[in-house]
Amino acid sequence: MEVDAAFVKSKRGILKVAELVTLCVAFVCFTTASRSEYIAAAVLEFLITLLLLLLYLLKLNKRLTFFFWPLVDVFNSIFAAVYFIALSLAALSTYVVTGTLVGGVVGLVSAGLLCVDSYFLFKNITFNKSREPTNGSITSSK
Repeated sequence: MEVDAAFVKSKRGILKVAELVTLCVAFVCFTTASRSEYIAAAVLEFLITLLLLLLYLLKLNKRLTFFFWPLVDVFNSIFAAVYFIALSLAALSTYVVTGTLVGGVVGLVSAGLLCVDSYFLFKNITFNKSREPTNGSITSSK
């Protein structure tokens, strides 16, 4: 099995690792506050992001071609960002323990990273566009 070490150094790889770190910190904060509804969401998104990172890191996306993995990643990032915005705002508005407050703030940071990730992924996906580079000049046919 081949490992793509260049992916971790790329912009998308750094974003995925940053998402993992923020999700892990949010999980730890919610765990110290004993808020099970927030713990479950943080663990689930951590596992999904970890699996997507391993998919790209081990180049399994080239072998498992029955899904268009960038689009799956975009949908995951968009839905997770919306969910974490709502979850973090709920955690911030109902906090009693400091762990819930910090987890909510870190959750909002994670939602921001997920939004940036979905933007970069969606920008790179081509839907029936030509992949030829343009030189910046516009040619007109008369």
